[in-house]
Amino acid sequence: MASILASKMGLNSLWRKQAKNFNVTIVTMDADLEFSVELKWKGKDLFELVCRTLGLRETWFFGLRYDVKDTVAWLKMDKKVLDHDMPKEEPIVFHFLAKFYPENAEEELLQDMTQHLFFLQVKKNILEEEIYCPPEASVLLASYAVHAKYGDYDPNVHKPGFLSQEELLPKRVINLYQMTAEMWEERITVCYAEHRGRTRDEAEMEYLKIAQDLEMYGVNYFSIRNKKGTSLLLGVDALGLHIYDPDNRLTPKISFPWNEIRNISYSDKEFAIKPVDKRADVFKFNSSKLKVNKLILQLCIGNHDLFIRRRRVDSLEVQQMKMQAREEKARKQMDRQRLEREKQLREEAERARDELERRLIQLQDEAHMANEALLCSEETADLLAEKAQIAEEEAKLLAQKAAEAEQEMQRIKVSAIRSEEEKRLMEQKMLEAEMLALKMAEESEMRAKEADQLKQDLQEARESERRAKNKLLEITSKSPYLPVPLSANALPPDGTYFNFSMENLSFDFKDTDMKRLSMEIEKEKVEYLEKSKHLQEQLNELKTEIESLKLKDRETPLDILHNENAEKGTSKQSNFKKLTLQSTKSRVAFFQEL
Repeated sequence: MASILASKMGLNSLWRKQAKNFNVTIVTMDADLEFSVELKWKGKDLFELVCRTLGLRETWFFGLRYDVKDTVAWLKMDKKVLDHDMPKEEPIVFHFLAKFYPENAEEELLQDMTQHLFFLQVKKNILEEEIYCPPEASVLLASYAVHAKYGDYDPNVHKPGFLSQEELLPKRVINLYQMTAEMWEERITVCYAEHRGRTRDEAEMEYLKIAQDLEMYGVNYFSIRNKKGTSLLLGVDALGLHIYDPDNRLTPKISFPWNEIRNISYSDKEFAIKPVDKRADVFKFNSSKLKVNKLILQLCIGNHDLFIRRRRVDSLEVQQMKMQAREEKARKQMDRQRLEREKQLREEAERARDELERRLIQLQDEAHMANEALLCSEETADLLAEKAQIAEEEAKLLAQKAAEAEQEMQRIKVSAIRSEEEKRLMEQKMLEAEMLALKMAEESEMRAKEADQLKQDLQEARESERRAKNKLLEITSKSPYLPVPLSANALPPDGTYFNFSMENLSFDFKDTDMKRLSMEIEKEKVEYLEKSKHLQEQLNELKTEIESLKLKDRETPLDILHNENAEKGTSKQSNFKKLTLQSTKSRVAFFQEL
């Protein structure tokens, strides 16, 4: 056996002498990176290479984690990479992850890349249920995740079913309600539509601001035992150390803020925490493995350092980064305002174009109708002229017949000297002729009046024809289009549409600019409470909407604990304040007696 081990060690040493580099794979939340690393490189060299590749400056939040047996460990910066106790099979895999979490993401995460990596990691932890998230908060967080990916909601693009392939909710939440995938998508889309106008970075930050209030956010849990042998959980996060019941990871029984802890040390499996308060005893606990103790110590030291660092004056580097972040935020705000203005102008131009097109169609319809009216007027005029001519001819014919009747009456009068019988007959005929003549005269007069009326109608028809022609000339003389800017390229080169010249892009932060930014920051702080109230109202509304569809028998222990905390009005922040009201001494004594 010893000979085999010796031969393996000899092969390893021979391999190291022959090879100058070894291959590593860095798994980030965004992509996988592959590097060829020198044998002599320390953890710091590899870590800095990854940070440079990602363009990351806020390096103090992150680390390189690797798997070892049944636990995990973090790469030490001052130790050679190959000297770590880990599998040496190439490529050696490391996970680039957030090792420490901020107390306030909005104030501490300055770079977009830092924020994006945190967003991806927290979202993954929530979906994999490493962080407990209540159903109503899960829906709201999902809507911000959708906005970060798809941008503003557009009903013409984001049609029902567009989220069918997305993993947005923890399986626990989906199983807890009698709701189909379409019903969940509808709830998420309603919230998603309300986020219109936010950028991807803003949506990710809103996600983190909600997530950081979750009880398990940023907490690393470890199984420990106190001096009485009671099984407990130790939670390490940005605020301090927390002691939990193994069955309740949401609400700690005791908390010790970092400013109350003076020293942390371990010997073998025993951990010793020395409080700042000299009246309090050193409280001790045991962990399961030595490697776990090392990991706990690393997390405690790192979180404690960041806790103290946040409460001191920022270093020059951090001040420069904050200044650059403010400048970048201001530039983005200006760019967004400019884009919104251009978008507004483009929409107005498109509406004007649509209105002109509609007006053109209307004018074309009016011209067509006027043309048809003109044709109809011409036909009517021709018909009336023909009728007038016929009426005149009939009038002439009737006048001729009346004259003939008059002549016949005169002839009859002349022949009246005939016999009495003939006279009587002639009188009768004369009477009939007179009546016929009278009737002919009346009909002739009526025909004459009808002819006059037809002449009047003809004159009106010709007047109508003249008006129709004038209207047609008026319509056809109008210009159907006005110059309409259809795109940003079509806008006037001098920028008159949005009152913004290229000179404005050179943004110089003077004293007045800094004062303005300070006022904006103060305004944001004032609005914080209102936003928090709105957020709580939104969560309560979501909870009410889906509460009737909940399957009570599928609630997990964490669901029950969360509901109990909600009924009591207990939150992560209020519980932490309540626990730290007691003296350090009494809390240490309470821990020892658990």
